[in-house]
Amino acid sequence: MTPTAGPAQGNHRATYREVLAEPRFRLLFSTRAVAITAGSLRITTFSVLVFATTGSALLSALAFGIGFLPQLFGSLLLGSLADQLPPRALIAGGYALESAAALLLALVRMPIAASLGVVALVALAAPVFGGASSRLVAQWLEGDAYVLGRSLNNIASSGAQLFGLALGGAVVAVLGPHRALAVSAALYLGCAFAIRIRLPRLQPGEFGGTPGSARGDGGAVRASLHGAVLLLRGHTVRRLMLAQWLPPAFVAGAEGLIVAYAGGRRFAPGWYAVLMGCLPVGMLVGDLLVGRLLRPPIRERLVVPLIALTGLPLVGFATEPGVGVSSCLLLLCGFGLAYGLGLQRPFLDALPQDGQGQAFGLLGSGSMTLQGVGPACFGSVAAGIGTGGAIALAGGAAVLTAGWILTWHPPMLGLLSLGSAGHCGPRTGS
Repeated sequence: MTPTAGPAQGNHRATYREVLAEPRFRLLFSTRAVAITAGSLRITTFSVLVFATTGSALLSALAFGIGFLPQLFGSLLLGSLADQLPPRALIAGGYALESAAALLLALVRMPIAASLGVVALVALAAPVFGGASSRLVAQWLEGDAYVLGRSLNNIASSGAQLFGLALGGAVVAVLGPHRALAVSAALYLGCAFAIRIRLPRLQPGEFGGTPGSARGDGGAVRASLHGAVLLLRGHTVRRLMLAQWLPPAFVAGAEGLIVAYAGGRRFAPGWYAVLMGCLPVGMLVGDLLVGRLLRPPIRERLVVPLIALTGLPLVGFATEPGVGVSSCLLLLCGFGLAYGLGLQRPFLDALPQDGQGQAFGLLGSGSMTLQGVGPACFGSVAAGIGTGGAIALAGGAAVLTAGWILTWHPPMLGLLSLGSAGHCGPRTGS
């Protein structure tokens, strides 16, 4: 495995051009962007199809979120496979499985419960494929290039989600929901072929895995549960995971109330879409500026201020501002989410070499699950105190998270001196 960047590389500021010059990362990056577009198209279309069939807003919402909620369970039960099986087969197989699920929804008229079950089953396996891909990125990109690789993935995720949602509306209008699902299946299948043909064939031993330990009676489940317990038992890893889970969950809770807030304030039709677009736009700008212009130590010292920036603008919704101020507040909130770039190096340094795939899968699945829970929690709060108050409460929770992280080590990021086993380079400690 390529070693993690040492001291000489620790403060080197990489460029996006350097990152994209790595052909294997370029392949993973481009196929991931296409897959996210396909996923957004499938999610939107499936939700429309369920609503058209049942007329139930609850089932339509469940169809929208069913692909996210089971991921944490999949990571806990199957996550170790990301470190034990050849990554090319895992990633290509994951895209092929997503394609098969979309094609099944497109071609087979199933009961709604069965359709939801298909999507949920695929979601259980998603952390395994995602963890294997993230592990390869960590292997092939060193030092600050790894952080910018994560930044590019964030940018691609935001852009692809916006494009996929917009594409979903257009394709459903032109082709109908079943053919739109078939388009999603074709995009996934293209990603699977690209990975199968162009990604180098690596065996588990070549990237630190433990071949064979996944086999046996329930071996994969036992190994996954054991690995998850070890990861979460580690003081540093657990804290760094929570730091990457909680602020986006609170922001998602606020985001889920934007439509209701716009309706309650009687904004003109269509303004809710503008408000919802402000968060991802802020995220794109934040990732570009923080990732490209700031040196690694500065990014890492700005973690707490940027987390506070995700929350403080949301607190302003307690005054129930109009469209213009609301848009600016949401842009600032989205910009603050770039704080995650400052946690990438310490998180990678804190991971054991033989459990990185599972750790990345757990990180992503936990974040997705909490972002699904956030809107439900703050939606319930909004029923009692109103949408503006609930959004402000979500912002206050993010600010409190920033204060909690500051207590880890007062100078912050002395956070980086918290490291754990598996470190390379100067960032070690208790």
